[in-house]
Amino acid sequence: MAMQLKTLPYTEEPLPPREVLPTMYDLPDEEVGQSGMPDIFHVWQARLLGETFIPPTYESTEIFTASDLNIYYDVRNVTQYKRPDWFAVTGLPKGSPSEMRLSYVVWQEGIDPLIVVELLSPSTEKDDLGKRLRDVTKPPTKWDVYEQILRIPYYVVFSRYTNELRIFKLFGARYEEVKDHEGRFWVEALELGIGVWKGRYLNEDRLWLRWYDRDGNWIPTLDERAVLQTRRAEQAAQRAEQESQRAEVELQAKKIAEQRAQQLEAKLRELGIDPDQV
Repeated sequence: MAMQLKTLPYTEEPLPPREVLPTMYDLPDEEVGQSGMPDIFHVWQARLLGETFIPPTYESTEIFTASDLNIYYDVRNVTQYKRPDWFAVTGLPKGSPSEMRLSYVVWQEGIDPLIVVELLSPSTEKDDLGKRLRDVTKPPTKWDVYEQILRIPYYVVFSRYTNELRIFKLFGARYEEVKDHEGRFWVEALELGIGVWKGRYLNEDRLWLRWYDRDGNWIPTLDERAVLQTRRAEQAAQRAEQESQRAEVELQAKKIAEQRAQQLEAKLRELGIDPDQV
């Protein structure tokens, strides 16, 4: 359970003019003081979340997802940022940056993430779950930033070590854990659900986080979509071939019927009968 913290004093001084605020080009886009890259599970899991995140009520231009990308959140201390394992923003306004983002700068974007996912590891668990005592001489934890500053509505935590999925939803000023979700949680604002899926992804069989639709079907990955498209193309080709064969059979039947009619007509004339009078 997160500690009860006092409201952070973010209104003591007036904000600087927007024109002089730093942009993503002015701010570091690498994690300061850290070395190395996320492990392969972090990379693959984030990729799977991104591939299957297709909210039906938003255009692709209104959506932004990212993994291991700096979020700059404090306009009064532009050196502070958090680097989620994965997050999604929806409802981006027209005119949002179309180029590749170096970081996500909230005072530039004008909209905060809707959901963030953290993949637990022993070294980050206390910070991710708000269990570390707050040291006022150090930056706030991820939990504090997501809950109290950015006020991200949905916070998802998954451990690859225990395969435990924990869902936190913002109620009022605090996160409350969603209980009894049985490994699936529906996000009505997205018309998508996130859940634990057992399957093979990038040649690795294990439990993964993945998005599903209103009918409970898992959203296809890029490879699965390619397979589906190929299968649909093959089925369309088969239908076209069957239609062509059916048309050929009907044409042959028509020709046979015409030949029989001509033969009958000729036979009647041999008998001195005018077929037009019959």
